[in-house]
Amino acid sequence: SILCSSVESFSPAHGISKNVKLELFLSSSTEETEINFKHHDNNMPSKGAISMDVDELADHLGGWGRSRLVWDYYRVGIDPLIHFRENKKSSSSSSTSIFDTFIQGTDTDDGIQDLLPTSRKTQTLGKSALDNLQDLYNDYGGKLEGGAVTLSNISKSSDGTTKLLIKLIDGQEVETVIIPFFDKGWSTICISSQVGCKQGCSFCATGKMGLIRNLTSTEILGQFFYALKICRIGNIPEINNVVFMGMGEPTDAKEEVIKALNILTNVNLFHMGLTKVTVSTVAPTPDAFTAFKDAPCVLAWSVHAANDKLRKRLVPTTKYTMNELRQGLIDTLLHRPQRLRSTMLEVALIQDINDSNEAAEEMAHFAKHIINSVPGIKLMVNLIPFNDIGHPSFRKPSMERVVSFQKILWDNGIFSHIRATRGDDASGACGQLATKSKSNNVKRMKKEEKM
Repeated sequence: SILCSSVESFSPAHGISKNVKLELFLSSSTEETEINFKHHDNNMPSKGAISMDVDELADHLGGWGRSRLVWDYYRVGIDPLIHFRENKKSSSSSSTSIFDTFIQGTDTDDGIQDLLPTSRKTQTLGKSALDNLQDLYNDYGGKLEGGAVTLSNISKSSDGTTKLLIKLIDGQEVETVIIPFFDKGWSTICISSQVGCKQGCSFCATGKMGLIRNLTSTEILGQFFYALKICRIGNIPEINNVVFMGMGEPTDAKEEVIKALNILTNVNLFHMGLTKVTVSTVAPTPDAFTAFKDAPCVLAWSVHAANDKLRKRLVPTTKYTMNELRQGLIDTLLHRPQRLRSTMLEVALIQDINDSNEAAEEMAHFAKHIINSVPGIKLMVNLIPFNDIGHPSFRKPSMERVVSFQKILWDNGIFSHIRATRGDDASGACGQLATKSKSNNVKRMKKEEKM
């Protein structure tokens, strides 16, 4: 059966036109075989086609034109293996449910061709190319959609924020969030880099899961692929920004995250602007920044407190002083080109924990040192009112406290923005992403509070 959200799930009544392509796989609760996923540091799965640039993929498919055609489909959220092969089969031949069995009707081939460049509107992939394309997903069940990544559920909050539950080939799940700005005509996608996280931030639901495993670049890009698809068929504004602020610590999965960044920003592939892709790190070590010194993205730091003692309370795994971590960021920014020296310091404000005037003054002083050390930097402090994760004592601060914190930063010459809470009624807001039961997380937090 198809899983539907108790908040709101996509259906014809929720604005999906029948005149668009509905080649969308949803996970089935029965008759689904989980494939053993070889995921060890020395035995990583091979790259799927979505992790390859045009030239590398051309070597596998026997031509640059075939490679470009595959990427034409990926860019609009269509798996060419499904479009050219599996859609021609009976639905009974697949172990998963095609979305158009849930929402009746698909568009015509002409509708798909309208999405393609003129030079490739009538081009197809032959059996040999499709076989080779399928072989590239051997470690993922033979395909991208319904193999490497499968959409298990879609939930939509009252403000339009849309959370995708993505099932991986080994049965693990991650969450991806699409945040639409209808007045501006674009959306931001929040991507996960790990199943769980080992950093253990006390205010974050993902941290309570512990680390299960890193995602591969194919699984990271599979989230972006699904977001493109959902935006297209769900009449959601197109994606203009990508933030690695979902589940996981990106710098703990740096090799695969950087591979994904290179694909996202490649002008021949997903063609995202370098300044439109942000990687946020809690900075486990100063070297966490250094690893991304040449990465095609903007860097953000989940700081939360400038005071060492308070920071340790909020991020218990912290092993370095804030000055040491700050120097790691400064050294990295000095290495980067001027247009990528923009950075954001993120502060999750919690009532009576880190929302005091004193904490604000400390943050202003902390940020000012970075500004004075990096010529041409554009720095912003992003204030994020705490989102409920069932913590026994953490609460959201009053807006008066948040505004007061911001004013102190402004008075010290530090640009600051208060992030509007989005998706909290669907547990899709900052700090709320987790795929274990919330009740288990609450029990764990209460136990930790007593220790």
